Amino acid sequence: MDNILCEAGQFRIGLALANVSGGAERTFGDEGTFTAASTAKILTAAAYYHLVENGQARLDDSVGGYHAAYQLKAMVNESDNESWLMLMDAVGYPQLTAYAASIGVAYDPEQNLLTAADMALILKKLYAGELLDKDNTDQLLGYMQDTNNEDLIPAGSRPGVDIHHKYGELSGELHDAALLSYRGSTFALVIYTENPEGAADDAQAEVIRDLTRAVEDALFPVGMASK
Repeated sequence: MDNILCEAGQFRIGLALANVSGGAERTFGDEGTFTAASTAKILTAAAYYHLVENGQARLDDSVGGYHAAYQLKAMVNESDNESWLMLMDAVGYPQLTAYAASIGVAYDPEQNLLTAADMALILKKLYAGELLDKDNTDQLLGYMQDTNNEDLIPAGSRPGVDIHHKYGELSGELHDAALLSYRGSTFALVIYTENPEGAADDAQAEVIRDLTRAVEDALFPVGMASK
C-alpha cells in the first residue's frame, strides 16, 4: 500500500478501509476532505429512503415528473446528475446536512466535501443495516451493482468478490467507494484521488485498481478459496 501511494505521489490520494462487522476505519494517505463528486449520491439516497421510512416521503412521489424510485435508481446506477439535484431538493439541503450528522458525518451539500473515512463509515452503516430497513437497504445495494462505470474498483478486484460501489468523477477528482464481500467477510473500501492539474488522468484509474488488488491480497488471501 505504501509503495503504491509513494509511486503515485503526483496525486493526492486518501484511502479508508473498514470491516462492516465493527471497528474503526483504517486510513492511508491523505486523511483530509476531498470533493466527493458522485460518491455522495449514496448519502442522498440514504437520506431520501430515511424520509420514506419516517412517512415523510414516498417512493411513488413525483420527483421531476418521474417516481422517486426511478430517480433513485438513475442517480445511483447511472450516476444521473439531474436526478441527484432533484432528490437533494426533495430531501432539503438543511435536512441532508442534519441526516449526515445523525450518522456521524459532517456534510454540507453546497460544498460536497467528505473524507475517505466519512464515506467508509456511510458504506459500513448501510451494509450493516444501521441506516435503513432491509428492503430499502437491499434495493439501494442492488443499484450499486452493474453500474455505468465498472472500470475502477471492480476492474481491480479478483473473480469471486461481490462488489457494490459508487464511483465519482469531477475535474481532477476520480474516486470509487465500494463494499467488497468474499466468503462471509465484507469490507468497505474507499479510494479518493485528486490530480492537482485539474483533469482526471488514466493513471488515477490504474492506481485505484492497484490499491484494490493490494487490499484484497491482504484481506482475502488466496488460501481462503480452498477453506
